[in-house]
Amino acid sequence: MNETNLGNRLIQIVEMNPVLVRAFKQASALQIDRYYIGAGCITQTVWNYLCGRPLNDGIKDLDFVFFDEDVSYEKEDMIIRRVTETFGDLPYQLDVKNQARVHLWYEKRFGYPIQPYGTLEEAIGFWPTTATSIGLSRSSEGEWKLCAPFGLDDLFALIVRANKAQITKPYYEQKAARWKGKWPALTVIPWE
Repeated sequence: MNETNLGNRLIQIVEMNPVLVRAFKQASALQIDRYYIGAGCITQTVWNYLCGRPLNDGIKDLDFVFFDEDVSYEKEDMIIRRVTETFGDLPYQLDVKNQARVHLWYEKRFGYPIQPYGTLEEAIGFWPTTATSIGLSRSSEGEWKLCAPFGLDDLFALIVRANKAQITKPYYEQKAARWKGKWPALTVIPWE
């Protein structure tokens, strides 16, 4: 299947998940120009669909990412509070981050520094695996925007492959093992 067809299939599956439908509807009301809902909640919805499981099974959080050149903590905190208030009734934990300021805290959390991201799409290209480097947004007019820097083949083939641009081997292996425990049909590509 080509990328356009896979993208359409992804959107069809996302639209079957009532929690994500509500999240995208609420996100458009926030009037944030550059945002994506992505990573695990999208990927795991697809995995659940492909494995014949309830669409929300095993999904613990929703990643809401945006890009604002104002990298002050105060500005990010204001957006976090807006998103939290808007999404407060969703059954997922919220993980809201300004991708323009990730470099300011990354070393303290993961032990090594990174360069600032230039765009929101560039940031998604550094997420830990090819199958989770996915973001979707929806305009108030209902138009979908997909960011999938590694394509969608691994996602639909149930393949977990490290995106070695930034992740470490131990972190990848821990994440992959946890997912394999929840979705046994996954094929985990070893780090080497």
